[in-house]
Order: sequence, then structure tokens, then C-alpha cells
Amino acid sequence: MKNHITVFTTVSSKEEAKKISRGLVESKLAYCVNTIPSIQSTYYWDGKLCVDDELLLIIKTKEEKFSTLKDWVLENHSYDIPEVIALPITQGSSDYLKCIDDWIG
Repeated sequence: MKNHITVFTTVSSKEEAKKISRGLVESKLAYCVNTIPSIQSTYYWDGKLCVDDELLLIIKTKEEKFSTLKDWVLENHSYDIPEVIALPITQGSSDYLKCIDDWIG
């Protein structure tokens, strides 16, 4: 199970969430992308403290796809420096993990 990961990125709009989610799944860089609406992000950017409303995308994929997925997100995202971070899936339903494997290859 070490090769499955969850990737997080935030977006500023529902339209961008749909564009990125669909693009990643259709290009087989992700098996599933969950969109969590209405999160608030507090961060430091361009010399000041910022607080913005965003949406969080939770992306399920395989570790070997991370570099390509990251590049795809960076190319298609509206932010100058979007969050693209990955965490390992250390355990999970074998049937669900097989779905990831079957879709992504």
C-alpha cells in the first residue's frame, strides 16, 4: 500500500475545482478527487498575512504519478504558487486501493 497517496490542493472557485478535478481524473492522473467547499485558509503571502475562503481538493492517486500530477496542477491552476502536497496512504480498503490501481494503471 506504500505506493498510494493523497494529494491536497486548494482553489478559489467552484469552477476551478471542477476543472482541476475533471482534468486529473480524465487524464488518469487521479482515481478520485473530493471537493470540500467553504474552508478558510490563513497564510503569509507577499509580505502580509492573508485570510481567504477556498475549496480543498483531496486527490487519490499513486506515488509514481505525483510528479506528472503536480506539473499538471501547476500548469492549470490560477494561483502563482498553488499548494500541491502529498501524504502516503498507509492503510486502506483493499478493494478501494485496487480501484485506484485499475484506473491509474
